[in-house]
Amino acid sequence: MSTTTRIDFIYLSEQDMIRAGVTDMPACVDTMEDMFGLLYQGDYRMAGPNNDSHGAMVTFPQDSPFPNMPKPTADRRMMAMPAYLGGSFCTAGVKWYGSNVANREKGLPRSILMFTLNDPDTGAPLAHMSANLLSAYRTGAIPGVGARHLARKDSKVIGLLGPGVMGKTTVAAFIAVCPLIDTIKVKGRGQKSLDDFITWVKVTYPQVTTVQVVDTLEDVVRGSDLVTYCSSGAVGDPTAYPIVKREWVKPGAFLAMPASCRLDAAMEQPDVRKVLDNTGLYQAWYEELPKPAHHCVPVIGVRFMDMIAEGTLRPENLEDIGKIIAGDGPGRRNDEEIIIMSVGGMPVEDVAWGTVVYRKALEQGIGVKLNLWETPVLS
Repeated sequence: MSTTTRIDFIYLSEQDMIRAGVTDMPACVDTMEDMFGLLYQGDYRMAGPNNDSHGAMVTFPQDSPFPNMPKPTADRRMMAMPAYLGGSFCTAGVKWYGSNVANREKGLPRSILMFTLNDPDTGAPLAHMSANLLSAYRTGAIPGVGARHLARKDSKVIGLLGPGVMGKTTVAAFIAVCPLIDTIKVKGRGQKSLDDFITWVKVTYPQVTTVQVVDTLEDVVRGSDLVTYCSSGAVGDPTAYPIVKREWVKPGAFLAMPASCRLDAAMEQPDVRKVLDNTGLYQAWYEELPKPAHHCVPVIGVRFMDMIAEGTLRPENLEDIGKIIAGDGPGRRNDEEIIIMSVGGMPVEDVAWGTVVYRKALEQGIGVKLNLWETPVLS
């Protein structure tokens, strides 16, 4: 048997990623559904002692004696998100990114992301790829998976807070699984982002006949079949997070929350179904964070962990989407129930979608082949 020590990998730029299908939202939703199946079976690994950690984050102090150390501006962090995913994927990888809201003043995205895909046996790199679109599409696809199983089939109206990247990909995923959608109500901060969003919808989804700009959270939620909050903002004071009030929510609504969110007391009651993308993710966060944890991570699933700790929510009242997808838990029970799903974001999602895009790039000869070594100097 001949063996070689040569290691090559491919580099995929953002344009390469687009050519290899990273923006194919229906395919991304299907891939995320496959990923949830493996998550439910346990055929995966993430970081941390419970193998469910979101990742490792570098933050910066308010005061530092070192003049070149970055200041802790809004959304300033560096983060590594590693994972292994089994099944038909059988790959490992890590997403690494830096985030700083001030990037926007320079014409750059808030976060700049790269993803490295590896052979899980040797650890050899398979690909190094631009990951802003990878991350955006896999994040948006998760609410789509939730809507496929938990939204009413006749859903027509989306209520959206935050018309940015995450808002667009979540809308794309909703439309991929709910083909009757014809109306979007949107609340945003600036006219430019709203204009960009409206133009994007008109070009991409001509079946959406109404895009209505609204001024309040109540307007976003009231009358909407699908609701999503996708805005970024300051973290630390949950009273400043955008709220959902029960009186606004239409019977039968499905809410998917991949960003800051808080609920009023009526929405926290047991008759509102509470679904998580992965219970272990929130348990890991809760172990890692100061308490109450919702002050540190603003997604609603972290609030549910705080509620369990304070005795206002029973653990059995939380459901995993993976269990529902597997058929071991009920999907939507009736047309009236209100269901809210927390979307926390997991590195196994990057591994799943990154693997699919990488394999398509290989098939089509997309990307730049790079050589790591012919023979390693040290072995």
